[in-house]
Amino acid sequence: MPHSTHPTNLQQQHPHQSGPSGLSHLPPVVSDLVLLGDLTGRYAAGSYSRLASDGRSLVLRTDHQGAAEHGHRITAAIACHVARAGGTVDHLTQLLLHPDHEGGRHARNIAVRSGQSRALDYIRRVWSSASETVSTSRTLSSRHDAYEVLAALRDRIETTPWRGERGRTALRVLRANLNFAETAGGLLHHASERQTAEEAGISRTTLQAVYEKVLKPQGWLRRLRVGHGRKGSTWYLNQGIASGHGAPASPSRFRTTQYPPDPALEEWPTPETAMTPDIDSTLISQLMGHDAFAHHALGSSALVIIGALHIRPAQTAGELIGTSSVSRATTYRTLRRLADHGLVHHAGEVWVLAPNALEGLGTSRPRAISGPDTALAHGWDEVAQRHGTAGVAARRKALHAAQRAKYRDALDRLAEHRSKAVVIVQDGRQVLVPAPRPDEIPAAWRSLGGLVLDPATGRPAADWHVATDDRLILITPADQRSYDELAAAHAQALSEWESAA
Repeated sequence: MPHSTHPTNLQQQHPHQSGPSGLSHLPPVVSDLVLLGDLTGRYAAGSYSRLASDGRSLVLRTDHQGAAEHGHRITAAIACHVARAGGTVDHLTQLLLHPDHEGGRHARNIAVRSGQSRALDYIRRVWSSASETVSTSRTLSSRHDAYEVLAALRDRIETTPWRGERGRTALRVLRANLNFAETAGGLLHHASERQTAEEAGISRTTLQAVYEKVLKPQGWLRRLRVGHGRKGSTWYLNQGIASGHGAPASPSRFRTTQYPPDPALEEWPTPETAMTPDIDSTLISQLMGHDAFAHHALGSSALVIIGALHIRPAQTAGELIGTSSVSRATTYRTLRRLADHGLVHHAGEVWVLAPNALEGLGTSRPRAISGPDTALAHGWDEVAQRHGTAGVAARRKALHAAQRAKYRDALDRLAEHRSKAVVIVQDGRQVLVPAPRPDEIPAAWRSLGGLVLDPATGRPAADWHVATDDRLILITPADQRSYDELAAAHAQALSEWESAA
């Protein structure tokens, strides 16, 4: 909802009437963020590292850069909360510049380094961005509202031109995330890269490329948190940056048939795919994971053309160029390929899907008009067999399953605190210290009574013992302290900790 429609509790009350910080009408979580800062590290993810020039590895930022990014995220979050509460830029300024508010440290650091006027300009820029974000967002009060937003997003996706091979691949990734969001019941959802790649029918590296170069820059999809352990990444779907603009054209198709030459040559005066697109993304999401639509088979162009013919039957090739956002040459080439498989046929200039071509999502034999050059395909499996892509999805899933098993095994080993053996020098001789797991201590090293046998002499080691939890421990002179000495050391450490805090 626009922030101007919220109750203006902060505007109607003088800041000093709600305490020195004006926090009484903000939620407790926001008050803690203002007073104490980001104690949980919620806004620190990604602040202290960035993507390297190779697009794969991470490079650590300097401490100053990371702290500045972290502080800016905290400042922006506070600004959004104040805007939602109906506050003004003056209220935000008072909250951030208050000397006792840890959440305003970044703004105060700017004031110290660059002056008060520079800090005020920074706060005004943050406020302007936060106000715009809040005014263009919608408060979801129920699951029904969430599904309305998802339906609007689906309509937006279906009427956006996805030009070029990379754009059509981005459509598959976006539709896969929309499937996960519909299952989760909101724009915020969790999914791993491998899950999304399997859903979209593409490789994981291709998914990463279209996310970084298309979906993320265009504002369609945002990764809020990278997956870790057994939890997938956290994603958030958006409406894109500008209305009517989807994925950019592929560089390989720029100024080719997709963008006709000079009008003086009596060619098309505007891009041939500039007409209003209209595709059935739900059908595309059901077909895109099949081997028949892999990169070296029918591909993404066949997906969008089938989706366009399904939502609007009986179109000419010229109309399909606009509704599918596929270039003229690719449209004719794809239509011929689909006709060879008996999935489409035409009467004159009008193209339609073959009867029952999509029945059971292509598992039944399509009934098309037979001809001397027409070989009917026995469902999508036959199409994949003819193109040599049968089993691609199964091999991809098997690879991902093996990677998951290897990763989970590494997590299990880490959880068990397994590590390589360590060699220490004691009394002039080397002593092998095994990993601290009891099941990794060799049985020959154990003896009755909790003693540990020296592997060199076979006699009990005086300083080594097996603890009550069966872990191997080393008793040193520092451990030979009485209860009073331990209590005094604990009190001293506690006092030092409180002083430092």
